[in-house]
Amino acid sequence: MRAVVVRRYGPPSVLELQQVPDPQPKAGEVLIRVRSVGVNFADLLQRMGFYPGTPKPPFIPGLEIAGVIEKIADGGRQAEDEALKVGDAVMALPQFGAYAEWVAAPRSAVHRLPAGMTFDDGAAIFANYVTAYHAMFTMGNLQPGDKILIHGAAGGVGIAAVQLARVRGLVILGTAGPSKQDYLRKIGVHHPIDYSRGDIVQTVKTYAPDGVEMVMDPIGGKSLRESYECLSPIGRLVVYGFSAAAGPDGKRSPLRALRALLETPRFNPLKLMAKNAAVFGVNLGALRSRMPLLRSELADVFRMYGEGKIKPVIGKTFPLEEAAAAHQYIHDRKNIGKVLLSVR
Repeated sequence: MRAVVVRRYGPPSVLELQQVPDPQPKAGEVLIRVRSVGVNFADLLQRMGFYPGTPKPPFIPGLEIAGVIEKIADGGRQAEDEALKVGDAVMALPQFGAYAEWVAAPRSAVHRLPAGMTFDDGAAIFANYVTAYHAMFTMGNLQPGDKILIHGAAGGVGIAAVQLARVRGLVILGTAGPSKQDYLRKIGVHHPIDYSRGDIVQTVKTYAPDGVEMVMDPIGGKSLRESYECLSPIGRLVVYGFSAAAGPDGKRSPLRALRALLETPRFNPLKLMAKNAAVFGVNLGALRSRMPLLRSELADVFRMYGEGKIKPVIGKTFPLEEAAAAHQYIHDRKNIGKVLLSVR
C-alpha cells in the first residue's frame, strides 16, 4: 500500500510517500480502507519527534481517519450498541499510522459514522470536537453565560470550541492573526482579539474586567502565563497543545523547544487555592482506557451535528502524496479550520 513515512525527525520535507506492506489486523483490530485523514498539530509534533510516545523513524504519522471497514479480526471489545461489520463507514483514532491507504485500529477506537456524515466530516470531527467538549464541559463544567477565551480560534479545535460555546450560550473571546479577525466575527466570536497587537491580558480585561471562566491554550510556553492572568476566580486554564515548540519554518529545533519549556510557568498550589483557579491538560490519546467516556461525549457531539448546530469547517484538502505541503500550510498559519488528506 501507499503510505507517508517520516524518514527522520525534521521539517515537512522528511515526509515521503512510499510503498509499505499492507497492515495485518491482529486480534481485536479492525482493518479500515482509508478515505480521509485529519491532519492535527499533534502530527506536526510527531514529525519533529516532540510528541509523547512518538516512535523512532521510520514510522507512519497521524492519528485520525475516516473510511470503510474491510476486515474485522476476532477478539477485542466494542460497545454493545455499536456492533461493527464489514462495509461500515467509520472513523477511528489510531495512535499512529493514519497517513496510509489502510489502517489497522483497535476495535474500541473505531466508531460508526452517523447517517449522512461524509468521510471528510468524519475525519475532522473526533479529535477537534471531543477535545473541546471534554475540556469545556466534562472537566471544565462551563455554564451558560460563562466567558471563555479561545486561543487559535480559527483553527480546528478553535472553531470546534466556538461552535460548542455558541450552543451552550457562552460569551466568546477568541484570538487569531489580523487576517482572520473578520472570520472570527462571522462564526460568532463576540470579542475577536488580534494577538499581534497590544497586550492580550489588558485586551481581555476590557471585555471581561473580572477575568474569564476558561482559557483554552494550545500554545504553551510563556503564553500560559498570560492565559493564567486572564482567569477570573474559579477560572480554568486548559492546556491542550505546545505549538510554541514548533516554529513557522517547521524545522526541528530542540533549542526552541527547550526555550518554550523554560518559559512555561510553574503553578504554585497555594496560589491556585488562593485564586480558586485550576490548570489542567487534555490529551485524547491518553484517554484510550476511558473509551466509554469518550464514546458518550462523541454521542453528544453527533447529536448536535445531526441537529445542524455544529459542523466541521474544512479549510483545505491535500492529496495523500502532498502531506508535506499540508504540514507546511499549517506551519505557515494559513489554515482556517481543519486540514485533510484525501486518500483515493
